Amino acid sequence: MSAPSKQGVAMHTHYLSVQHVAHLVHRVGLQNLITRIASQIQHDFTHWPRFDKTARLASHSAQGVIELMPVSNGQRYAFKYVNGHPGNPALGLSTVMALGVLADVRTGFPVLLSELTLTTALRTAATSALAARHLARRNARRMAIIGNGAQSEFQAMGFNALLGIDQFHLFDIDPAASLRLAQHLKECGFKVMLGASVSHAVSGVDVITTLTADKTRATILTAEQVGCGVHVNAVGGDCPGKTELHPDVLRKARVFVEYEPQTRLEGDIQQMPADFPVTELWTVLTGAAPGRQSDADITVFDSVGFALEDFSALTVLHQLAREHRIGDSLDIVPNLTDPKNLYGVLHSATAMHTVHTAHTAEAT
Repeated sequence: MSAPSKQGVAMHTHYLSVQHVAHLVHRVGLQNLITRIASQIQHDFTHWPRFDKTARLASHSAQGVIELMPVSNGQRYAFKYVNGHPGNPALGLSTVMALGVLADVRTGFPVLLSELTLTTALRTAATSALAARHLARRNARRMAIIGNGAQSEFQAMGFNALLGIDQFHLFDIDPAASLRLAQHLKECGFKVMLGASVSHAVSGVDVITTLTADKTRATILTAEQVGCGVHVNAVGGDCPGKTELHPDVLRKARVFVEYEPQTRLEGDIQQMPADFPVTELWTVLTGAAPGRQSDADITVFDSVGFALEDFSALTVLHQLAREHRIGDSLDIVPNLTDPKNLYGVLHSATAMHTVHTAHTAEAT
């Protein structure tokens, strides 16, 4: 845990590994944690004007993208390092890998360093379900999940926790992925149907979630496949040149986004003219703009993931980790008796090495 200096400034960084976060999930409960992150996201989104916001900084390659996602509310600063490489599973690596930092704006000290690969799935599910609570029909009970990869279980858990959805129609071009997801959802007591195609899977559902990973301008969902009153939770389109929805889906729907300047570049609306109308989610959460207005509405949440959601997730992790005394302390920043004598760290390290070497020699 963080140890205060004489001035009351934390001198150790709280560290959460994948195992620490998994332990926290087991301690708190997966759906409880998603619900708590959703609540924090709603709180932070309703304070939207307080945050210093920017679109993420992305470095693209033929294989994928590496991004930095910063945000601050003037008291805490957070950033996430995250990649998206669709070919990674063939190499034994996750498509998405991430880590994040939460820092004190007053001093710049990093108070938390955490894994965010697992946590990104948690916060994405929390954001999706939170948006759907305002955009889907109130009696929604059936959801199609198109793309049954690493985030799919979390989406199902989030929609069950926040909306009560308990019937899931699944489709993936990899049948093994659908079978894995089906098994996990059945173990949770949910009703599951395996679709033979996208059209089969989306037939008769209230919500369609698309979670595909290929970095290409794809058409996963067409207008003919989206029925009256359906809410589309489009998660997979999240960088330039990567889409999931046919433009006609967007034209027939009311479209909601996280941070418009970023989504114009990365979301499915990158296919549309610059004046194509969208509504930022925070305005719905504050009541400044309407969400779903009738059961007949077709709504789309064009979700690309925004830094403020990671800020919220890191805030919750930090709170719960201290409450449950989970995590380690790291000396990422030198603890200096004289803050101007950074060079002195080298002398201390040399002295410690000399002592360690002497003890090792005595032992042998």
